Amino acid sequence: MIVNRQLRIPVPLRDLEKFLTRVRRRLRLQKDSFTVCLATDAEIARWNRAYRGKSGPTDVLSFPTNAAKTKRKQARNGAGRGDGFFAGETSNHSGKYFGDIAIAPAVAKRNARRFGRTFDNEMRILILHGILHLMGYDHEADDGQMERRENRLRRELKLT
Repeated sequence: MIVNRQLRIPVPLRDLEKFLTRVRRRLRLQKDSFTVCLATDAEIARWNRAYRGKSGPTDVLSFPTNAAKTKRKQARNGAGRGDGFFAGETSNHSGKYFGDIAIAPAVAKRNARRFGRTFDNEMRILILHGILHLMGYDHEADDGQMERRENRLRRELKLT
């Protein structure tokens, strides 16, 4: 589900919903396993300060449920591998709510220009990135595992 709380940037919601369906199926996630909230720069800046201690708006934030946080901690400590969060292709995540993803379309639009991508592709990349965080991946703490997984999925999903 996508909730649009901003009006400044026109967002192709129907196309993004189709993309969500493709990603969910590819990752074997249940239909209601996460929510995407499209936020204003001011909202995401507040959340960025409150939850990460960083000032200013960012492009994407992920808010995993407690269960997802626990799994992520276990994974960092070497436990829990293969129980769904890192098995990817063979796991089934049905019945789990992973959390919420907040995306600032205005930041995404600026980033798309900077990286030479379309706005639509940038939004898809941010959704994918947020989902991987909800699944327990953490590019700030792993040894490139999230980046490798994300790049492989980008190729499969034809995101540049």
